[in-house]
Amino acid sequence: MTDVISNNAAQHRFELEVDGHMAAAYYKRAGDVITFEHTEVPAELGGKGIGSKLVKGALDQVRADGLKVVAQCPFVKGWIGKHPDYADLLKA
Repeated sequence: MTDVISNNAAQHRFELEVDGHMAAAYYKRAGDVITFEHTEVPAELGGKGIGSKLVKGALDQVRADGLKVVAQCPFVKGWIGKHPDYADLLKA
């Protein structure tokens, strides 16, 4: 398994490829705010922590870029709720 989460800006998504399958966290960006809209993890990758790895990697990149987050996606919102050290990224 690779740990490389890439930002595919052209497709508006963060990606994590595992065993030939692509997990993705879709977003839209406006200025310094990134809104996570939807996260998809293929059934073949379910239950392996891929979604969590993807979201953590995406949020680490968001933090490095100095952006704020709107978590419309229930998975991203739930992940941040379980990891309060990322709550500072949320747009007030």
